[in-house]
Amino acid sequence: MLRFSLRRVRAPTSLSPQIFSLSNYRFSTAAEPSWKHRTPSRVPNLIGGSFIDSKSSEFIDVINPATQEVVSQVPLTTNEEFKAAVSAAKDAFPFWRNTPITTRQRIMLKLQALIRRDTDKLAVNITTEQGKTLKDAQGDVFRGLEVVEHACGMATLQMGDFVPNVSNGIDTYSLREPLGVCAGICPFNFPAMIPLWMFPVAVTCGNTFILKPSEKDPGASIILAELAKEAGLPDGVLNIVHGTKDIVNAICDDDDIRAISFVGSNTAGMHIYSRASAKGKRVQSNMGAKNHGVVVPDANMDATLNAVVAAGFGAAGQRCMALSTVVFVGNAKSWEDKLVERAKALKVSSGTDPGADLGPVISKQAKERICKLIQSGVESGAKLLLDGRNIVVPGYEQGNFIGPTILSGVTPDMECYKEEIFGPVLLCLEAESFEEAIDIVNKNRYGNGASIFTTSGVVARKFQNEIEAGQVGINVPIPVPLPFFSFTGSKASFAGDLNFYGKGGVHFYTQVKTVTQQWKDLHSGSGVSLAMPTSQKS
Repeated sequence: MLRFSLRRVRAPTSLSPQIFSLSNYRFSTAAEPSWKHRTPSRVPNLIGGSFIDSKSSEFIDVINPATQEVVSQVPLTTNEEFKAAVSAAKDAFPFWRNTPITTRQRIMLKLQALIRRDTDKLAVNITTEQGKTLKDAQGDVFRGLEVVEHACGMATLQMGDFVPNVSNGIDTYSLREPLGVCAGICPFNFPAMIPLWMFPVAVTCGNTFILKPSEKDPGASIILAELAKEAGLPDGVLNIVHGTKDIVNAICDDDDIRAISFVGSNTAGMHIYSRASAKGKRVQSNMGAKNHGVVVPDANMDATLNAVVAAGFGAAGQRCMALSTVVFVGNAKSWEDKLVERAKALKVSSGTDPGADLGPVISKQAKERICKLIQSGVESGAKLLLDGRNIVVPGYEQGNFIGPTILSGVTPDMECYKEEIFGPVLLCLEAESFEEAIDIVNKNRYGNGASIFTTSGVVARKFQNEIEAGQVGINVPIPVPLPFFSFTGSKASFAGDLNFYGKGGVHFYTQVKTVTQQWKDLHSGSGVSLAMPTSQKS
């Protein structure tokens, strides 16, 4: 079963004037839709180029994690509205697939300029709905923007192959063609970056798209869709629907949707992969992680500590590439003392606080789960070097805050190690040798990323060759590649065979057609041959 949080609507709650909601954003639609004038505002569907107020009777409150105020309400898109969105995408596909690639690239070029223009607006919305600091929210936007920039020159990745004269007078060539209607299902932790991993690549390849943002923070997707319209993306090429498990299952089951991109938990990801694959769809599913950093004795102490603290506690640990586990080769005591000292110096506050290093986690339920996993570690024998569970932020007493937390003496059999915590919690393990450290990492079921901190090229090369993770960092704590490569998680962190963005992303959103053509003088009277055709001359 999928696990989605569903908070039913109560009587509408007034918004604080400081809260940035969708109603504060300038939309360019001609008519003023009703969803803009409600308090709190209701998030619209995007169907066939129009932002449409859902007719659903059920909505979910979008909650500011720092204040618990209602930012907006997101609908459980009705089945009729979902079908209309798919139909709009299907109708737009024939025209869009035949639109020159240069035209599609120019729309992406315009879109990246508009995203740059409105980065601050996007960042404020992300901070309001998701909770991360404004600086981190700007990074969220920028990492997605880099994918749009890459899409501006994607034509060369769509080129096929050509071999002339494979046989007498016969040529063979291959073409990359779009699939049709594709869909994306997004997580809460990167409200701008993950949608931008998906639809810019898909539509530049000539597909049309159905986007389902997270029900916890849908605002950035709506803003990005408006910018895409302003950039010239035709009606129906991008559509947005909302909801939880019912809409996810509808996406998996719909016969007109050819491919699904997903980022999120293993529970949801494997459900989507299994259900959609059984329907014959392509699926790329990025899921959970337990990213390790191996620290060898020769590592530069200051640089390593700074990297571990930033990668472990940034975004309150709510990153699929967060460095949540450190394996110290040899005695860890001297490292741990300094680690605690630096973690204590971090400021926990509302994301709107300019001095904040980390904000709240996404929900009360997430906080409870994180605290439970911390406690399970203590009960299993881990030592709590730093406890952030009882932190109170003045002025934001109701916020979902957890301060930096460090557990030492962790062993691989502990629940806190086996599970992805997805919070500002750093686990410290010890290994007697470098080989033991590699063995610890490789035995973990996840394979998103792993990093090593060393000044030895020999050690780094051994780590690179022997570690079983899809993305490896050498003195780099979060080794997420730029978009001309692909995001290459492995093992239990990924299901599918074609990765996100880069060359892998283009291959995911296209299919190969191979053409064999014959243009030569055919003499009459040569007769009919029923033998298997070959390249040999008869």
